[in-house]
This record gives sequence, C-alpha cells and structure tokens, in this order.
Amino acid sequence: MSGMIEIVGDLWEEHEGGSVVAITTGGLVDRHGRAAMPRGCARQAAKRFPALRNLLGGLLRARGNHVYDLGGGLVSFPVEGSPYEMPDPRIIERSCRELVELTGRSGWLRVVVPRPGCGGGGLEWEAVGPFLDRYFDQRFLVITRE
Repeated sequence: MSGMIEIVGDLWEEHEGGSVVAITTGGLVDRHGRAAMPRGCARQAAKRFPALRNLLGGLLRARGNHVYDLGGGLVSFPVEGSPYEMPDPRIIERSCRELVELTGRSGWLRVVVPRPGCGGGGLEWEAVGPFLDRYFDQRFLVITRE
C-alpha cells in the first residue's frame, strides 16, 4: 500500500481531534425516513449524533446511496445497499472515488476511514485494501483497532 496511510487507533478520538471521519453506511431507509445504521461505526455514530439517521435518511431518499458531507466532520461512505446484504466492492470503489472528489472540493487535509466492509461486513482487508490504495493519497488514513 503506497498512497493511503494505515493507522491503529480509535475512530472517535480522531474525530474529536479534528479529523473528518467517514462512517461506513448502506442505502436502506426505514418507514420513518431514517437511515438504517444497525452495526459498526454507523451504529456508534447514530448513538453519538441522534439527528444523523434523519439527516442521512433524507439524503438517501432524495439523492440515492452516495458519499455525503453530513456536517460536523462526518461523511457517509456507502459500502452496501442494505445492512442485510454483503458489502459490495463496486459500491466501495464508487465511494472511494466520490470521497476523493468531495475531499478535494472541501479542502480537507485529513480524512479517517475505517476499513470499509471489513469488521461486521465480513469482507477481508486483503481484498478491500487495494481498492482504497488505488484512490486514496496521503490525506486519507485507514484506521483499525487491531
């Protein structure tokens, strides 16, 4: 891996330290219009920021399953259509492209991304890492708790 930087640490400590943090998400919206965020860092984010499910749900309904600046140093990073299906490498790759574009437009210098689709999603880092490395440069830090 040459472009992105891999770090070990806590996603929320990085956020508190001023980094933009990507939250791995899906495209499912419940009948109340809220984004489904049942596990992993999405669940953690929903607990920390109670309005987040409504905000992301509205964006998903209006514009589809894409990378969005959610404000407050948070950005969505879709990995799947629904939390009830396996993460999709094609969605992860599209999210990489969209995040790089948004980072450039926004002038962000440090974006921390958890290993997308790996933890609760069930994908192997060895299969996902090359997607990220193809797109991410030194502004992007991929974090793990190992």
